[in-house]
Amino acid sequence: MYQQNMTFSKQTSPYIRKATSTKRMMFDVLIALTPVTFFSIYRFGLDALTRILLSLIVFVLVEMIYFLAVTKVEGFDFKDKLVNKFKKYSINNFAAPAVSGLIYAMLLPDQIDFYVVIIGALFGAFVGKMIFGGLGFNLFNPAALGRIFIAITFTGFFTGSYGLVDAAAGATPLSTSFPQVFNSYSLLDLFSGNIPGSLGEVNSLAILIGALYLFIRKSADFRPALSALLIFTALSFVAGLVLYPQYLAQYVLYQVLSGGLLFGLAFMITDPATSPITRPGRWIFGLIIGTVVFSIRQFGNLPEGVAFAILLGNMLVPVLDYPVWAKNPIKLKFILGYSVAFIAILIVSFLVLGGYAI
Repeated sequence: MYQQNMTFSKQTSPYIRKATSTKRMMFDVLIALTPVTFFSIYRFGLDALTRILLSLIVFVLVEMIYFLAVTKVEGFDFKDKLVNKFKKYSINNFAAPAVSGLIYAMLLPDQIDFYVVIIGALFGAFVGKMIFGGLGFNLFNPAALGRIFIAITFTGFFTGSYGLVDAAAGATPLSTSFPQVFNSYSLLDLFSGNIPGSLGEVNSLAILIGALYLFIRKSADFRPALSALLIFTALSFVAGLVLYPQYLAQYVLYQVLSGGLLFGLAFMITDPATSPITRPGRWIFGLIIGTVVFSIRQFGNLPEGVAFAILLGNMLVPVLDYPVWAKNPIKLKFILGYSVAFIAILIVSFLVLGGYAI
């Protein structure tokens, strides 16, 4: 009797699995961004809608032009080749640049000038993505890079690094000293979006709905977001304990709900192209970003630092994924090392803040 050699692999049910495609992930991100986008249009009206559309057009056009320039097809003349290239450029090619364009728009204030929107979008799309070879090859998050570029280049428009704009958005909660901020806004205002700020950062509820959708669909990895949120919340707790012990709970919630933290953790730190591929690397990635955001807010001269922190984390991804020490399984050695680093960061922050004098 003929007997075929077979290799069996052990895994849990279900035994038939569907791989998560890049196309599905991109469309899931667009769906997850829908609550934030709709609220921004409801909150800021036509000003928000025009800047969103402008950002989308620039990002999509840059990627389409790049695709047409590098794609090789058969054809007798230039016209035939161009037609064949457009045939290859389907609706699926719009998803990835649309995600970057929409995220970039959500980082902008509603009154920012149109030419600033265009310049930042061009820089983010081309320098941040296409110059590296397109989707999956880019080192930096294109939306964050475009946002930081205009913040540095057009300093007259900005009083901070991310979301604090002089004439464009007014004073956001992070620009108001604590606890005086609660003279103008309540915690409910911070949660529901009844505050000034960038288009996508103001409504925490809409952001959390989108993040939950991504995590349930497994189109985004929860590890970097959770790691960053845990260390940031713990550091805010330490700072509140030292600086505002009588307002401890309010201070922690104020830090978490203000600025672009939640939006960055939901839609930017989870970008699979610019985050580590290993599970331990993603935990460390989040630890670094959460610590940097807190450090910029607490010790720097900038009121916000989410985009800066994400770009710094992007630069460290090749180190975090270096094959010599980057392994995918979570082992006891990693858990101990991560815990020690987590506690050490808290202790250092406690001492720098003057906690030893308590």
